[in-house]
Order: sequence, then structure tokens, then C-alpha cells
Amino acid sequence: MPIYKINKTKAAQISLKEDGFGSEAELRDFFAENLDEILGVRFIEKEYPINYGGIDYRIDTLGIDENNTPVIIEYKWKENEEIFSQGKCYFNWLVKNKPHFELLVDKKLGAKTKVNWEQPRVILIAQGFSRYILGAVQQEKNIELKTYIYYEPDILQIENIYSPAEIKTSKKNGGKREAGEYNLEYHLSITSPKMQKIANSLRLKILELPNVKENFGKSGIFYRTTKSFARLEFRPTWIQLLIREPHYRSDVQQIVKDVTSNEWGYKGMIKFTPDSDVDYVFNLVKESYESTL
Repeated sequence: MPIYKINKTKAAQISLKEDGFGSEAELRDFFAENLDEILGVRFIEKEYPINYGGIDYRIDTLGIDENNTPVIIEYKWKENEEIFSQGKCYFNWLVKNKPHFELLVDKKLGAKTKVNWEQPRVILIAQGFSRYILGAVQQEKNIELKTYIYYEPDILQIENIYSPAEIKTSKKNGGKREAGEYNLEYHLSITSPKMQKIANSLRLKILELPNVKENFGKSGIFYRTTKSFARLEFRPTWIQLLIREPHYRSDVQQIVKDVTSNEWGYKGMIKFTPDSDVDYVFNLVKESYESTL
């Protein structure tokens, strides 16, 4: 999709910068330096050496996202068929070496950061993906595909090509729950009937925002664009609502609590109760959402 620069009433198409990143290493290092800003992922390691099945490999980037979920990122400078099999290989190593990864997190971020193993992520980034990869990834629950385009003079566009979160669920009920799966029904059953009603009211408002994906995990429901911006964790009589920042201009009632020191990834927390003003809370969630765009 072309990008245009606007000068008053005139539009000029921005040209592609063919040699944008001089090498795959330059691409990797740029993302490593800007991981939180671009993907909402905190950096752990790059070019990390592993041995899996008696063979030595190097993982481009290891990180952890706002939900404290492990993230593996693999880059290809152009288009490369190997990236998909590499991602699956590294994912298998990760899930078989959980204590090892947790030690890396402790060393980098501190012992307060508790790793969330509900749905580890593998993000594959390249200039494009073949039809075989696009077909094969459709059944993958942990792999995401993103492309990048480098424009003149220094503009980078990231496009989400595939994410497991794009598997559609009903806004009404989140789909039927199967054994071992977590959905809206599972989470609502934790809390009171009155809390269920206002929680679903907030959820429907969030889902009306453009390009929002909803994910269900054991510990809660979270919402993301390219980055996570809100998480609902259900209690018997209230909901813990986590958002990106500890302070918002519109929070004149000062209901957002600063939980930065908890190292949860999210820095703000709202105690969402049956007495909460849903519209007021939604406006705070919307500010958190807008900070990811």
C-alpha cells in the first residue's frame, strides 16, 4: 500500500528505500534497540545460543511482552522459506527449557517478573512470506507473521499478516468452551452476575475500537493492537483491569493505581467494581489503546 507525504493540498508518494537495512544483523539490532516501542516487548537477549537435538542454533531475539508472555523473534532481511521451520524449532526449545528462560528473565528484569506460560509467542518478521508459509501458519496457535517496508528517507511500516488472535470469536459469548480451553464463559463464571453484566458492557465497547484482537487465557482476557493495552482479571466481586500507563490526563477521579513496581508489564491498575462508571473506565482504556497506535 503506497504512503504519501502531504504538503498543504499536494500529495507526493514516498519511495521505497531498497537498501533500508544493510543486512539481517542490522535489521535485528534495530529491532532489539526499539523492541518495546515497536512490538511492546521487553528485550532479554539477542543472538542467543542454544543447543536443540544436538544441533547448535542462535535465536535472533528473546523477549517478554506486557502480559509477561515469552516471545521469540526471528528476522529475515528479504523473503526466506527457512524462517517458518526455524520459528517452530525455537518454540519447541523454549517450551522444553522453561526454567532456563525464567533464569534469563530474572537476570535481566529481576525476580519480581513472573513468566506467563499460557501462550508463548513466536513473531516472524520479513519483507514477505511465500504462499506455503501463509498456508501452513493457519493452524498455528503461537506463531505470528509481520512484514516490514522501509520508505525514504527513514520511515518504517510494520504490517500484521497473521496472528492467532484473528481466529474469530462471537462478541456475544466468546464461543463455546471446550475442555482445557478458556473463553468468556469461563471468566464470567468466576465473578458475580452484576459484575458479569458490566464487564461484558466494557468488553463490547473495547471490541468496537478498530483493529483490536481479543485473547482468552487462564488468568484473564487481554486486548491488543500491535501491543497489548488492557487485561481483565476476574475476581468473585470485582475485576482487576490492567492498562499500559500509571497516569492518564482524563483520570480526574484518580482511579488508576500505579503498579509499576510489580513488574507486570502493565503499569496501571483499576479496581473495576459494580459501582464503577463504565463509560469513565472505557475512556481510560481507550487512552491506553491509543498509546499503541
